[in-house]
Amino acid sequence: MNEEKPPKAKWWSRPRPDGTDPDGDFPLARPRPPETDPDFPLAGPAGVPPGGEVPSVAAEEARSEAPSGAEGVRDEGAGEGERVRPLHDPDPYSTPPYGEPGPWAPAPPVQHPTVPPPATGALPAQGTGTPLPAEVPPAPVSAPAPAPGTPPAADPWRRYDPWAVAAAGPTGPAGHGGTVAPRGRGRTRRTLAGFAVLLALVSGTVGGLVGAYLERNGGLGTVELPQAGKEPAGRDPDSVAGIAAKALPGVVTLHVSGAEEAGTGTGFVLDTRGHILTNNHVVAPAGTGGEISVTFHSGDTAEATVVGRDSGYDLAVVKVTGVRGLTPVPLGNSDNVQVGDPVVAIGAPFDLADTVTSGIISAKERPITAGGEKADGSDVSYVDALQTDAPINPGNSGGPLLDSRGRVIGINSAIRSADSGADPEGGQAGSIGLGFAIPVNQGKRVAEELINTGHATHPVIGVTLDMSYTGDGARVGARGGDGGPPVTEGGPGDRAGLRAGDVITAVDGRRVHNGEELIVRTRAHRPGDRLELTLERDGEVRKVSLVLGSSDGD
Repeated sequence: MNEEKPPKAKWWSRPRPDGTDPDGDFPLARPRPPETDPDFPLAGPAGVPPGGEVPSVAAEEARSEAPSGAEGVRDEGAGEGERVRPLHDPDPYSTPPYGEPGPWAPAPPVQHPTVPPPATGALPAQGTGTPLPAEVPPAPVSAPAPAPGTPPAADPWRRYDPWAVAAAGPTGPAGHGGTVAPRGRGRTRRTLAGFAVLLALVSGTVGGLVGAYLERNGGLGTVELPQAGKEPAGRDPDSVAGIAAKALPGVVTLHVSGAEEAGTGTGFVLDTRGHILTNNHVVAPAGTGGEISVTFHSGDTAEATVVGRDSGYDLAVVKVTGVRGLTPVPLGNSDNVQVGDPVVAIGAPFDLADTVTSGIISAKERPITAGGEKADGSDVSYVDALQTDAPINPGNSGGPLLDSRGRVIGINSAIRSADSGADPEGGQAGSIGLGFAIPVNQGKRVAEELINTGHATHPVIGVTLDMSYTGDGARVGARGGDGGPPVTEGGPGDRAGLRAGDVITAVDGRRVHNGEELIVRTRAHRPGDRLELTLERDGEVRKVSLVLGSSDGD
């Protein structure tokens, strides 16, 4: 297959010492002997005599196999002083260990020999048999004898074969000087690592359980809860607490008992003479022979008597005697009240004395009627009330409704409850946020009349109304209550020209929708006040003016 290209020389195609070429194709020049350099003598390996040659591996193996005393092969016919011919031909390519790798030979593995023993002679020049000048060998150093059982140190210069596979010694792989760890040590490390992981898992589990227990049960030991320190007892005068602190000494609880029934209500002190204002329906159970007990904020109690009462206004005045240190509650002006103003209600709902609630004014001039339990309707009261969402319950009746300065602007009188008017168990119904109070301006006038005269006067128009009329407005009836004319002769209505059948639709410009509203609007004034009425007669709208008359209450 070598048609034109000459075959490459192989690594085993080496020239012979006689210069002949076994191939004949690539004659190779015989390497020249290196020049000796007497300036750099090299120390030879131990066991090589000065001026001698380093035996090759093959020669060493042959000598170890030869009989004792056969160190080499002498040329036949050689004299006694002549050199011994080496067992191998000189290496023209300086193959290791005495030279660099040949051009086609693979590089041998790097070796790490142990510390060599002291040199004893000169190293011969590579590729020649001419020895270098020998150095004077240093004095031998006595090395410590190896311990019994210790293997002999490896000789880096003797029996060196770069192509042989190095065997692993007891101290590790050949040429690497490593130490092989015992198998038991690795197993111990794995055991320790496993134990550490197990300990970490157990510790974490125990710690989590303990932490969860402490968090759930609040820790160990005595529980001491945080608490705010003591603060000054005073409050702003216009706060609910400030208003209550100012008004409570003047608010009382009334316990009324009569022959047939008993009840509880609230009242407030009008003056230092012992007059107390409350609702008529609170003291009504006492009648003429019942008892009224008054309990003050301080806890003191006293007996009270009725000074006067009026069912039309649902107001009454009682008086206590022999009580000192009374604290009257100041009166305000209900005409100054505006929708949305804050208010405070004080009373004894369900006999819980000195109960304070708060809210706002929800509406003004709300016409309401209360009572009506009697067949003749003499217990019906007509009130042009203040509406509030401050909780008012049974027992609050007669208590004060206070403004932001602690002044009375109304007398709590009625509430609107659920449709049934009572709870499912038969008790009294509570507040649903619809409470009504008599304006204090009206209460003041009635109270003064009751204290001074024992009875109150009612402003009247002097007509009888048709309460069965379902149209819009209040219609004058066809006849009076006693069967007489519906318009009282000489009364305010007669002088203003009112007739039977007239429908009154407004009072001072304020619309009225039925007869009850007309009575409420009228009683919001004093006798002698002038009113302007708007009415319809025969399809025509007219306006008349009249001065209110007076009638005695019951």
